Amino acid sequence: MLILLPPSEKKKETTSPTPAISVYSGVLYQALDWPSLSASAKKRASTSVVIISAKYGAITPDTRIETYKEKINNKAMSLPVAKILDVIKTDLIIDCRSSTYKTVWSAPLDKTVEIHVSTVVDGQRGVVTHMSKKIRGEVARLLLQSRSSAKTPEDLYAIVSEKYPCALTPADDKNPWVLEVIAI
Repeated sequence: MLILLPPSEKKKETTSPTPAISVYSGVLYQALDWPSLSASAKKRASTSVVIISAKYGAITPDTRIETYKEKINNKAMSLPVAKILDVIKTDLIIDCRSSTYKTVWSAPLDKTVEIHVSTVVDGQRGVVTHMSKKIRGEVARLLLQSRSSAKTPEDLYAIVSEKYPCALTPADDKNPWVLEVIAI
């Protein structure tokens, strides 16, 4: 299982290189709540979470970085990120990146599940942008804390559906799998 996360615009000020997971402090990272994760969940994260950073490329939660303010240059960052992600062997990629960061690296469609977040109002589904980061952070947390590691899209659905109503749409020739999580 590989969980792809975007960075956060909001960052803690640092005076020296600090683990990335302690620098990023936006909504997704608040929902992930790294300090409260168990030692086993943190260990799982060290081998299954990759953050796509605008400045540093593909990094792990433990990669030491400095606070920065930079927008991603997708073209310049594409090759360095691909060199890291293309060699990772995994059965399943859970893509929690925002649309800006999805263009940096194209994950294999057949084993990638994008996390989309929506809500239901008056019986109609609608996209939720303001809660998407929070829900994606909570999904990442669920996966890191789960007794089992998701190996298939169906495994992912089983884990996430314990907390949220959701729907799983299979991949096709042009699109990856999609797990639509209904924010409640």
